[in-house]
Amino acid sequence: MLYFTRYGLWHQARKQDAVIRRLIARVFSKKRQTRFRGTETLMGKRDPAQIPISPLIDINRDRLREAYGGSPDLIMRLVRGGPKGKIRFLVVHLDSLIDQEMLSRAVIQPLTEPRYRWRSAEEAYTEAKDRIILASDVKEVRILDELVEHLGGGSCGVLVDGIPRAIVIRIPGWEQRAVDEPTTEATIRGPKEGFIETLRVNTSILRRRIKDPRLRIEERTVGTVTRTIVALAYIDGLADPGVIQEARSRLEKIKVDSIQESGQIEEYIEDAPLSPFPTVLRTERPDKVVAALLEGRLAILTDGTPFVLIAPATFTMFLTASEDYYERFFIGSALRAVRFPAFLFSLTLPALYVAVTTFHQEMLPTPLILSIAAQREGIPFPAIVEAFLMEVLFEILREAGVRLPRIVGHAVSIIGALVIGEAAMRAGLVSAAMVVVVATTGIASFATPVFSIAIGARLLRFVMIALGGTLGFFGVVAGLYGLSIHLASLRSFGVPFLEPLAPLIPSDLKDIILRVPWWAMRTRPKLVSKKEPIRQAKDLLPRPGRGLPETTLSAKDQNGRKKINGQG
Repeated sequence: MLYFTRYGLWHQARKQDAVIRRLIARVFSKKRQTRFRGTETLMGKRDPAQIPISPLIDINRDRLREAYGGSPDLIMRLVRGGPKGKIRFLVVHLDSLIDQEMLSRAVIQPLTEPRYRWRSAEEAYTEAKDRIILASDVKEVRILDELVEHLGGGSCGVLVDGIPRAIVIRIPGWEQRAVDEPTTEATIRGPKEGFIETLRVNTSILRRRIKDPRLRIEERTVGTVTRTIVALAYIDGLADPGVIQEARSRLEKIKVDSIQESGQIEEYIEDAPLSPFPTVLRTERPDKVVAALLEGRLAILTDGTPFVLIAPATFTMFLTASEDYYERFFIGSALRAVRFPAFLFSLTLPALYVAVTTFHQEMLPTPLILSIAAQREGIPFPAIVEAFLMEVLFEILREAGVRLPRIVGHAVSIIGALVIGEAAMRAGLVSAAMVVVVATTGIASFATPVFSIAIGARLLRFVMIALGGTLGFFGVVAGLYGLSIHLASLRSFGVPFLEPLAPLIPSDLKDIILRVPWWAMRTRPKLVSKKEPIRQAKDLLPRPGRGLPETTLSAKDQNGRKKINGQG
């Protein structure tokens, strides 16, 4: 009876496999086949439901071997368990992606224990899934394509002969970078840990900092070839449900073959893809992400990169640093008061110099304009050409310093700027005042905390120079006016980009250019968190007393105080 049952299962699986192969041949025999069309699956089918797991592990083993092209890193081991080894198990995994010790101790050793006396394959499968396998993350899959996806994510698969299902055990064990200080957002005071390239480590960092169970983390797979895991994190009750649903919708619309970095996700979900200014904030600091989540925003984490996306984002968020909140409020306000003008200088200073020296010499004091005129004597280029030349050279030096090895990169950029600037002045190609203006502009651009908005200002600087060199102050003012209109028209997941300046929200001005003390920051941003706007209690202003109460002092101390006061 067992023979006929096994023969019937084998015959049924063979017929099913023959039908699948005919369908595959029919699909690939078409003359006009596009290279990429929809979601590809294990055997080239568009619908994963067409390739279920076969009840015979020999067929499943052949399909897996064919799917991976006989790759040597695909490990498939056939083990036997139960009475006299009648139950066959197929343990499959990808080499170097799982913990080998955990695999032997939690999976293979329990399955091969001779004390288990299973009477059927179904009983062995149920016992293995529910009781025998010593791992916490155990799932069941019925589709072969889902099994392949789990194998690539650091899981092990167990198939039982005669059962058209598979057990998936997550036991990752690949090499990863240790949690270290962020390299792009360093601070003097504050946490020194940053995100890394492993998604599960990054989500654990968030869980460790936010212990409230309302922290929601939704995962989805993006990329039909890379199958990158993307996680959407938010706090239920603080984040706007409309913004969350919009984020889900935008992520689901991404139909590509590969996602390597969160910058690709950013370009697919941002509101203004043609704007030089980003509408999604990126960071590798966990404290910055946690602060955004507590304000009612959402975070998007991508496996394989330490940079996390934050939305909705506003313009002022790009000019604030984590250190502003860890120092005392007047120090943080002073730092912002320096940072905002520095951003404006990095955008307009060369344009203003070109406009003054070309059209508006009467606006400068006579000694200063005579000094500039003496420096420009013998310069063969007009001021606008001189500014363009120096800005291009400065950008080349900056890019060279970034791309060179870290040991020599900074030295080359600094020495190159000094040598080229000095040589250009001695050769009479540029004036000393222009070198000072360009160097000041470059230093001011370094004060911007977020690189993505600093590079936008660097690109717009050339537009402002062209406007200042052709139309003078009128061109610079017109450029700033048009830029303000553009920024006011931007949205980030429905939230105005210039909020709370445009539209003006007085209650949110407490954390813009000046930062009020923590005990005065009682409410969350009005347009971001609508359900729970209050973040702390009233009257948290510290009012220390003039000494300890009498009841808190010991009897000896009270007697000593009385003697000092002349009472004893």
